[in-house]
Amino acid sequence: MIAKSKKPSRETPVSESIPFRWTYTILPVAILLLSIILAAYFYHLLSDELAYHFQDGSPDKWMSRGAIIAWMLIPQLLLSLLSVAIVWGIIKLSARFQQTASGWVGNVLSLMGNMVALPQIILAFAMLDIFSYNAYQIHLMPLWVFAVIVMGLGGIALVIFFVLACQKVLGAERAGKLVKVSRSNDNG
Repeated sequence: MIAKSKKPSRETPVSESIPFRWTYTILPVAILLLSIILAAYFYHLLSDELAYHFQDGSPDKWMSRGAIIAWMLIPQLLLSLLSVAIVWGIIKLSARFQQTASGWVGNVLSLMGNMVALPQIILAFAMLDIFSYNAYQIHLMPLWVFAVIVMGLGGIALVIFFVLACQKVLGAERAGKLVKVSRSNDNG
């Protein structure tokens, strides 16, 4: 006969760790793949020496085709790996501090992992501009204008995320106050 204790069990609840999802890093990986596709498409259209720097609209610095492609794709690869490392590190830290998966944590991970795409977009545009000039003698737009547009849109995305985060926190505080008020009314 086994004696059973009448004391409540002191088992600690096991929390689920946050799983790694590729959606947390989809933009950097997609931009890397798009850059590789662009490089493959333009490769046969480009000469052995490419103009990569322009002064008053005319080229003044040249580099080999392989070097230009390497200088454009290697940073893309490194930024994609950085994005994956950031998300992976945060997931490992959350497991150490016993954070559980929630929609809010997933949104933060998606934002942090995908914000690395901003410099990648600018690099991909620079590569496309270099390739389009050397293949068709067409400049798309000044790189600084494109960079300002991308950074402005990134800033807008951060503001929207911040406003939504504030609304969620304030909504949780209001809900907590309503619960406290209703409990005090039930007791009174």
